[in-house]
Amino acid sequence: MRPTQWFPALSWLRGYGPAVFTQDLVAAMIVTILLIPQSLAYALLADLPPHMGLMASIMPLIVYALLGTSRTLSVGPVAVISLMTATAIGGAGLETPEQKMLAAGVLALLSGGMMSLAGFMRLGVLANYISHPVAAGFVTASALLIALGQVKHLLGVSMDGHTALELAVSLGQNVSQTHLLTLGIGGVALVGLYASRAGLKRVALGLGVPDFIAGLLPKMVPLALIAGATLFVIWAGAGESGVQTVGRVEGGLPRLTLPWLSLEQVKSLLGPAALISAVGFVESLSVGQTLGAKRRESVSANHELVALGGANVASALSGGFPVTGGFSRSVVNFEAGAQTQMASVLAAVGIALASLFLTPLLFYVPKAVLAATIIVAVLGLVDLHVFRLTARFSKADFTALVLTVVLTLAMGVEVGLVTGIAVSVLLHLAKSVHPHVAEVGLVAGTEHFRNILRHDVQTRDDLLTLRLDESLYFANAKFIETDVSRRVAGNPRLNHVVLQFSAINSLDTSALESLIKLNERLEHGGVQLHLSEVKGPVMDRLQRSTFLEQLTGRVFLSQFEAFNLR
Repeated sequence: MRPTQWFPALSWLRGYGPAVFTQDLVAAMIVTILLIPQSLAYALLADLPPHMGLMASIMPLIVYALLGTSRTLSVGPVAVISLMTATAIGGAGLETPEQKMLAAGVLALLSGGMMSLAGFMRLGVLANYISHPVAAGFVTASALLIALGQVKHLLGVSMDGHTALELAVSLGQNVSQTHLLTLGIGGVALVGLYASRAGLKRVALGLGVPDFIAGLLPKMVPLALIAGATLFVIWAGAGESGVQTVGRVEGGLPRLTLPWLSLEQVKSLLGPAALISAVGFVESLSVGQTLGAKRRESVSANHELVALGGANVASALSGGFPVTGGFSRSVVNFEAGAQTQMASVLAAVGIALASLFLTPLLFYVPKAVLAATIIVAVLGLVDLHVFRLTARFSKADFTALVLTVVLTLAMGVEVGLVTGIAVSVLLHLAKSVHPHVAEVGLVAGTEHFRNILRHDVQTRDDLLTLRLDESLYFANAKFIETDVSRRVAGNPRLNHVVLQFSAINSLDTSALESLIKLNERLEHGGVQLHLSEVKGPVMDRLQRSTFLEQLTGRVFLSQFEAFNLR
């Protein structure tokens, strides 16, 4: 294996020059401005000390820069993974803040190990087992849970619970204790954030601001609001009147540490770590491939598993918690002109400098502003369009989507995601157990064959042609055998049955056994069995068996040849 395959960074480091460095530096400065409030906010969401958010945004960026195949993906804490981290820690029965911090590190360590192992085993294809409707439903429901959970910081009240119902009941019981000054600060932040997203760029363009600067202004608003709210708290002494602030933030650079808990506690975190790995990988790969397509860059799923695994291990060893490629920060990085992962390395340096010199100011940051930042960010993930599209397009996908949303809201993120994946897979299996079998005929004047129920086609009384629209395996082989036998039994003039294999990509031993039985059954009835348009890999398998020697008919290269047999 070439060095660039182990360390993709070597491919872009060759010929790296001042012009590219300048573009990466500008992007890094912008991303750093975005990452500081995000890191604090997502640590708050994960129910962890704020400095862990900063730690999770330093070493993981550098490790991914060395191992990742995307040149613009930016890793770090993200909303959904932070929520899953909080849920996992909350369900582990940990009591002290120190144990929760260790548990967050263990989650990152386990998740990183799982992803790295999966990458080395080339299991990137497993991402395909989380269907788009299930992923969209899970993200939508998680976003609603996150937003509801942050209301307590907007109002300055206490709330408990991990499900929508628990949170809603707790909110109803405590809403009367709303702290008005906290609500005012959070409300102003919410309005400011929504207003900046809705029209700040348009207004700036109308005032003659260059397009690049106008596009960056909305992304700088969160930092500006945090700075303004912090100055207000300091000036007005609002912290003394009950406004909850971040409090003391431990500064300094990441320190090497190996997080660990008792064996029983680690075992309890294995399941959540696996789910965090799956969700983190799917989200990151989706973002990376989307951005890569815009620049015609290849993003390897298996290499991404290894890179994200390394980033999570780095986060665990440097005092952070689970991370993945984030949509908002990656898009900002891309649009700001980042050319390589050097932008992430420089952003990590910026976060490290902030951790060294700015942490005293972070003491006065109101939690209400961070909560507003989270709410606005996650509500942008709510995808209502997918409900309309899926409802019209596929009842099975819509069922999986709705179940994922309902169970995530009602029973928590882990139950919702696992159930959604299970339902999606089961519905697919149920469909493949009863595959579509079409009787086809010749389109006049052509060599094409189409379903006799949909087109005006030519058929023969003595020949039955069936197109099998599903690969054959143990779950559907008996159905095909029975279906063909039923069709033959109702046609005494039949002499030939042709199975068109154009849609069959594979078959297993159970399918082979059913073909052998079908061939014998038809032979007893005086009917020959033929195959047509068999693909190479399928033919290779058939040739390794005795089926072709026992076949009463022939194997035709095309369906047209089979139709003209005499």
